[in-house]
Amino acid sequence: MPFVLYLLGLAVFAQGTSEFMLSGLLPDIARDLDVSLSAAGGLTSAFAVGMVVGAPLPALLGLRWSRRRALLTFLITFLLVHVLGAVTPDYGVLLATRVVAALANAGFLAVALATATSMVAPDAKGRAASVLLGGTTMACVAGVPAGALLGEVWGWRSAFWAVALVSVPAVLAILWSVPSDPAPRPSTGNSRTGAELRALRSPRLVVLLLLGALVNGATFCAFTYLAPLVTEVTGFGTGWVPALLALFGLGSFAGVSAGGRLADTRPLRLLALGGPALLAGWIASALTAGSPLATLPLLFVQGALSFAVGSTLVSQILYAATGAPTLGGGLATAALNVGAALGPWCGGAALTAGLGYRAPLWVSAFLTALALVLAGLAHVVARRGASARTRLPADNYNGCDDSASEEASPRP
Repeated sequence: MPFVLYLLGLAVFAQGTSEFMLSGLLPDIARDLDVSLSAAGGLTSAFAVGMVVGAPLPALLGLRWSRRRALLTFLITFLLVHVLGAVTPDYGVLLATRVVAALANAGFLAVALATATSMVAPDAKGRAASVLLGGTTMACVAGVPAGALLGEVWGWRSAFWAVALVSVPAVLAILWSVPSDPAPRPSTGNSRTGAELRALRSPRLVVLLLLGALVNGATFCAFTYLAPLVTEVTGFGTGWVPALLALFGLGSFAGVSAGGRLADTRPLRLLALGGPALLAGWIASALTAGSPLATLPLLFVQGALSFAVGSTLVSQILYAATGAPTLGGGLATAALNVGAALGPWCGGAALTAGLGYRAPLWVSAFLTALALVLAGLAHVVARRGASARTRLPADNYNGCDDSASEEASPRP
């Protein structure tokens, strides 16, 4: 993998840290800006909404620029609004910076996915995507706890300064290492946009996006409510929570790393085995949540399975959207964030209904089961449709025949 991809992953790490770090900073922000805790919580919601709604929009804008210009624009915007957020005394300004940061984050990730896959061999898109997504998992492992520690020692503003500082090496890497291809002329840009939009008319791509949203929803449903589960059901003290979150994050990083290696060569086998294993793991986690001996290994395993399956789905979205690499990356980003918003909402609804602290795990199991049913139905429909047209083997939903994938990249 080109070294610049790891520096792009560092930028994704900074962005993931920014997205998740406010959970440990909200009381200090509310106190410093003299707003309610719920108003401070709106900063998190604003970022999530910006990521979901805005993901395809910056990607469309980026189609009219060279990739280096788009990456620099999005990343420098992200950096500057964090500097503004670190110095502003006004809640309204801070809220606006969260929305702009989310739009810049979504645009950067969409273009970075397209850039990463263009800088590697055609059959290495999964490994390239895993390098970037590894930045998100490392944000859970190290970035969020570090942000909370900075906030405790030097105040919440120091966490914003840190995010801006960590983004600087990626800015330099883009200047030095990303090719400066010429920006498209307006007419060319319009035709490029139309070509990418036409390339997205794929039922298989829609299925993959839905699967990505469901699997990511299951992941973040369990992750969001992990703290009350392990303290109220498993019996760990509150001091154990950061370590247990880090354990899940370490599993996630291991899953992304392994998934990146297999996503290009054995995607169908990984999804066919990993999907049911993920479902079984959520059920086992719910049934054994009262046992510390069972909970500890399951946290690591479920983190690994969740991100191995999730990163493989992202790579298959990129393969399915070969004719629309930038918009495909934008839609993949949007799908993941739809899941990240949907899962915690469903888990919270289950808790509000009085179903107990294990309920989010059952919700995660339900979302995973729904993904498996959808994948199965899509596979059957695709095979029947292909059989009706030709006698050739059917193109399944992930677009890859495992028996031949070591010799050729997955077909779009």
